[in-house]
Amino acid sequence: MPYQVPEPKIFACTQSTALAEKIAKSYGTELGKVIFSRYSDGEFQPSFEESVRGTRVFIIGSTNPSSENLMEMLLMLDAAKRASARHITAVMPYFGWARQDRKDKPRVPIAAKLVAKMLEAAGATRIITMDLHADQIQGFFEKPVDHLFASTLFLPYLKKLNLDNLTIASPDMGGSKRAYAYSKALECDVVICYKQREKANVISVMELIGDVKGKNVVLVDDMVDTAGTLTKAADLMIERGALSVRAITTHGLLSGDAYEKIEKSQLLELIITDSIPSKKNSKKVTVLSCADLFADVMDRVHNNTSISSKFLM
Repeated sequence: MPYQVPEPKIFACTQSTALAEKIAKSYGTELGKVIFSRYSDGEFQPSFEESVRGTRVFIIGSTNPSSENLMEMLLMLDAAKRASARHITAVMPYFGWARQDRKDKPRVPIAAKLVAKMLEAAGATRIITMDLHADQIQGFFEKPVDHLFASTLFLPYLKKLNLDNLTIASPDMGGSKRAYAYSKALECDVVICYKQREKANVISVMELIGDVKGKNVVLVDDMVDTAGTLTKAADLMIERGALSVRAITTHGLLSGDAYEKIEKSQLLELIITDSIPSKKNSKKVTVLSCADLFADVMDRVHNNTSISSKFLM
């Protein structure tokens, strides 16, 4: 008898359970059963409570710090490998530790490559992720990487706003390529902020390259952490005559007093995805779900069909 490929099974790391449930529902199935046993010292052990032998397994979990989220993913990959899963795909809406993608000074690690190697060693045969902090991180893997873009979600949302005199802005020089891609898709102008950091998460100088007077500005970035860059850029643009400032960022880390900064800033709206669970609710923060995007791509991967239509830019 010819071998028949069994239906895939979807499992979730604990911090991404809510998103995983949405993805499974969109996919047309239910989450697989997995339990976590914990020791009193904090050590934990995942256990698949159903057979995965010979199946394709999707393990969903963002790996933003703390390191426990990454450790969960690694242990679940290892468990699936030792349970004889046929294909093991790590679905990581947010790939954590990605800001350490190069040596920017002596005697520091390249954490993004270390994480890539650990995922492969643990058993991942494929990676699905979204809006990496740096595109070259794909090259740290020897396994296939499906690098999705949240522009699939953001561009339709921006078009529905129907903003006059729209201008796309990058909050730093590193994001200029992303900003130009959005400006090309929306057929509008682009401006760039130039910033210098005193230290991590602390900006000492910010200047604006381009004119925003009389414009409705949309800042584009891959992540927002303390919100210092976005809020300072928004305030600067309002000072320079912008009519309104919104921001779209794929990953809403929003640590520390980020929500308070956003509430007090000139930002009219911050649009993020649910790649990371929201810590608070805010009238200024709009969350777009990436569940349908991931479910569709997972289905295409399982059925060996093209995913190129998912790349709008």
